Amino acid sequence: MSVALDGLYQQVILDHAKARHGDGELPGADAQHHERNPTCGDEITVRVALEPGTDRIADLRWQGAGCSISMASASVLAQLAPGRTLSELDALVGEFREMMRSRGAGEPDDEVLGDAVVFHGVSKFVMRVKCGMLAWVAAEACSTELRTV
Repeated sequence: MSVALDGLYQQVILDHAKARHGDGELPGADAQHHERNPTCGDEITVRVALEPGTDRIADLRWQGAGCSISMASASVLAQLAPGRTLSELDALVGEFREMMRSRGAGEPDDEVLGDAVVFHGVSKFVMRVKCGMLAWVAAEACSTELRTV
């Protein structure tokens, strides 16, 4: 990844950490899950609401406290999840997880990951991968819960 692109990605992460899309309550959520990173203390609760009678996500909201990576990652997820089915969310989480485990190798598919591709550089820092994954793991747990209802 070029230095200029890496810098742009860092700026997008900082912007999302400040803007925090999807941050807030979600009254009437169909599922919620809390995750905590014991290494650094980051915490997040993700809530998912489905469109009535479907498995399509109407809204994904979160509340949390932590580093800019974990908060920005939740913000990006909150923008990407609405409109997807639970299966599509699971596939997105899988792609994100694969990218985060890459340790910076390869080129992630920006057609699939959208803005989440900015976390590719984070994957080089093993201690920060869990920060980036926190909201995604919580969303995946919500999806699992909703499938068993």
